[in-house]
Amino acid sequence: MRDFLGEDIWSRLLSRGIERQHATGSQLLRQGEPGTHVLALRGGVTKVVRHEHTGRAVLLAFRGPGELLGEVAVFDDDVRSASVEAISDCAVTVVSKAEFLRFAAEHELFPQLVRYAFHRLRESDQARATGALPSRLAAVLVRLAGLASAPSQPPADVTELALTRDDLAEHLQVSRNTVTAALSDLSAYLGVRRKCITVEDIHGLRRVADPVVHL
Repeated sequence: MRDFLGEDIWSRLLSRGIERQHATGSQLLRQGEPGTHVLALRGGVTKVVRHEHTGRAVLLAFRGPGELLGEVAVFDDDVRSASVEAISDCAVTVVSKAEFLRFAAEHELFPQLVRYAFHRLRESDQARATGALPSRLAAVLVRLAGLASAPSQPPADVTELALTRDDLAEHLQVSRNTVTAALSDLSAYLGVRRKCITVEDIHGLRRVADPVVHL
């Protein structure tokens, strides 16, 4: 969202709220709760997950610094349709519903918010692009490691992400076994645990990702 608003308007939006920190694994927004506020993500990476009535959790997207979270429920005056969880330590600014709607009206932001929604749809399509899966997976992990870094800083040499094989399978629209095989192919660059993937060699991973567009 920051890219659509520009730094000046984004900074003004941040000034309307309260800063908070969330540790890796924390839940920032909960599905089914009313849309009482939005979150402006200042640092870190989150995943957006919808929990279906069957008990299945569907990963919808990843979100990084400069993104807005929870605005749909605010505009719809409805409950949240998905949860947002931190996959790295996150810094957010909490802006109340009333303050956000007032700010959007004052700065005539509704056209930018529509463009932002379409941009998110295109991002979802890119995640399903064709190409060798190890390269596609490497591109996703390079992007997430970059998003987890401090603003204006290159990705750290080692970055821990609270991700599972199921998360990556959902995002890439492939089976869990296929993701497991691709992670094995990338084992020289990664550490894989049950609920955590550690990028241990960002430079090597980037070389694998080069054949595809970084998502």
